[in-house]
Amino acid sequence: MTTDAPQRTPDDEATGPAGAIDAAERHRINRQILALAIPTFGQLIADPLFVLIDTAIVGHIGDTALAGLSIGSTVLLTVAGLCNFLAYGTTSRVGQLMGAGRKREGLETGVDGLWLALIIGLAISAAFYAFATPLCRLMGASGEVLANAVVYLRAVIFGLPGMLLVYAANGIFRGLKKVRITLVAAVLGAALNTALDFLFVFGMNLGIMGSGLATLVAQWFMGIYLVVPSLKWAHDAGASLAPRLSGITGTAADGLPLFIRTLALRICLVATVVLATHMGTEVLAGYQAVNSSWNFVLNMLDAIGISGQALIATEIGAKRYGRAREMTRISAKAGFYGGIGIAVALIVFGIFAAPMFSPNPAIQHLIVIGTIVVAIFLPLAGWMWALDGILIGAGDYRYLAITCSAVTVVYLPLVLALNFIDNAFDPSATVRMVLLWAVFNVVFIGGRSLFNGLRARGDKWMRK
Repeated sequence: MTTDAPQRTPDDEATGPAGAIDAAERHRINRQILALAIPTFGQLIADPLFVLIDTAIVGHIGDTALAGLSIGSTVLLTVAGLCNFLAYGTTSRVGQLMGAGRKREGLETGVDGLWLALIIGLAISAAFYAFATPLCRLMGASGEVLANAVVYLRAVIFGLPGMLLVYAANGIFRGLKKVRITLVAAVLGAALNTALDFLFVFGMNLGIMGSGLATLVAQWFMGIYLVVPSLKWAHDAGASLAPRLSGITGTAADGLPLFIRTLALRICLVATVVLATHMGTEVLAGYQAVNSSWNFVLNMLDAIGISGQALIATEIGAKRYGRAREMTRISAKAGFYGGIGIAVALIVFGIFAAPMFSPNPAIQHLIVIGTIVVAIFLPLAGWMWALDGILIGAGDYRYLAITCSAVTVVYLPLVLALNFIDNAFDPSATVRMVLLWAVFNVVFIGGRSLFNGLRARGDKWMRK
């Protein structure tokens, strides 16, 4: 792999021949990462937390309802995840412009992201409402599972514009390093979603539809809560709040490689859900609980990566490449050690909290097995996700799109092979759950770790 020849900067000279940072400064950077990571986690967990709450409540309606939720929520999280470039791309651009001393331009970029989020959210919501049934059927759902999936998806989908506004607004907050408000929004949104879940599902007997409606209301609450201060800060800085066609199209164009990168991830996740669907209702129901937990803890790790992303984007914008290199190493280590701590907590959670998701002992067993397998790979995932966030912060979108797509090309045939093996040998539900999560982590997480690690060894991603 080729890299640009290192070019010394005043910052490199101040930090030593390798951009080294002394122990006191390293400690300060770790504190900065933590200070940004905790509130950022609050924003990141919003959608997965809503689905986790829905899962815990819907699981007590019945197994087919929980399996239907798995299909419907996968569609929701997939389309929402595909649009996370609204947050990641905005974080990178705002951070780099701030580092270069161009605050007004940075905030105008953030406003462009808000307009793009609203346009995309409304268009996708209308399309997914109309095609909910074929979408859920395409994922392998049928019978009562299909009926529940369609009801949930149609109830929740028009909350998507609110959540995409949250994504775009948080790109502004991260770029400005003002992220505490995102934690407040997530806590209030989760509390509202939980209260409305109980009211709609049990109090008003709306079933799985009530769960979707509760999430819809919470998503719009969070969107409004975060957009208002975003617009105020932009106005105070002299930024234009009106929609700018050039800015909106520019944001969309910049986000295309990130969209492709995320599309590759989501294709792998959807393929895994489809495989779980063919393994039976109990496996799918257990997979949904583990997947909801995985999405939740993964966002803890992603929060570390995004913290590094915001800090390093500012350093790159100011052309302090030595500090950016050292901060990359610090962030990657933080992701790895964070993964170890979160893995231990996840195992304990899986063992003691399985009854929260289902009264069925067989499904509870599968939940415990699945969380243990996921936990084993979390330290590697934490390291990989930290580097992923840093490369996004540097604007290295094309590399991420290419490498994620390459890993997906390898993963999909393995899913087909696993489905063939499952049909031929008819293994137990326990073996199926282990294979689902082990193959995904070894191939997808492992493959992306390899590519991200190789990229971070050079300098080309910083000096684009």
